Amino acid sequence: MPLRDHFHSPLKEIRHWEAFHALWSSEIVRTLNRGVLPPDCFAEAQVHVGSQVEIDVATFQQESGNGKDSGIAVATWAPPKPAKVIPAVFPDVIEVQVIRDFGGPQLVGAIELVTPGNKDRPETRQAFVAKCVAYLQQGIGLLIVDIGTDRQANLHNELIRLLQQPDEFGLPAKTLLYAVSYGPRRVKSGDRIELWLENLILGKLLPTMPLPLRGLNAIPIDLEGTYQRSCDDSRL
Repeated sequence: MPLRDHFHSPLKEIRHWEAFHALWSSEIVRTLNRGVLPPDCFAEAQVHVGSQVEIDVATFQQESGNGKDSGIAVATWAPPKPAKVIPAVFPDVIEVQVIRDFGGPQLVGAIELVTPGNKDRPETRQAFVAKCVAYLQQGIGLLIVDIGTDRQANLHNELIRLLQQPDEFGLPAKTLLYAVSYGPRRVKSGDRIELWLENLILGKLLPTMPLPLRGLNAIPIDLEGTYQRSCDDSRL
């Protein structure tokens, strides 16, 4: 199924666009957990949009007391009033995390599906890019996918600028739709980030992109197959 312009479809409203991408992230998770990932890894989706925060079911059950109950009442501790409060901008997150269960859960890879909110203001673009750079500095493999046509910003290029790298590592200035994979590596010759860059074109099929995993081999991310199934599920 060729890539569609979701801002000229029934998903034109931002909240519908975000709902579709949350659906897409869930489909990617299902695909990865059905034999694509190494045996000691699993994928899960993280969705945090605007002021709404969604937590996973396991965390909710644990915090709500639906797990093992010791029968002992514990008093709730409250911290003192903060000395100061700093204004902050937290980026929208529609993300797939790949976690390795190796002496405890370790984040080894992440897929970021760019939202309109990630691109609408300088401060939200900066917050998104800073989070991505923090992943790379920890050696976590990363894939950024942007299929939104309503904003002009190119977050890969902003990431390259934040890394203080020359424009040759960026995409052409007019590139709106793209997928970029980042493989941070430490080798004897020096630290480096390997890049795989693909321009995405409306009406064309989406590519399969590599997702490098920290301490493991890269895995294939079938953008086209997961996108098509998500479109079918959303009846587009």
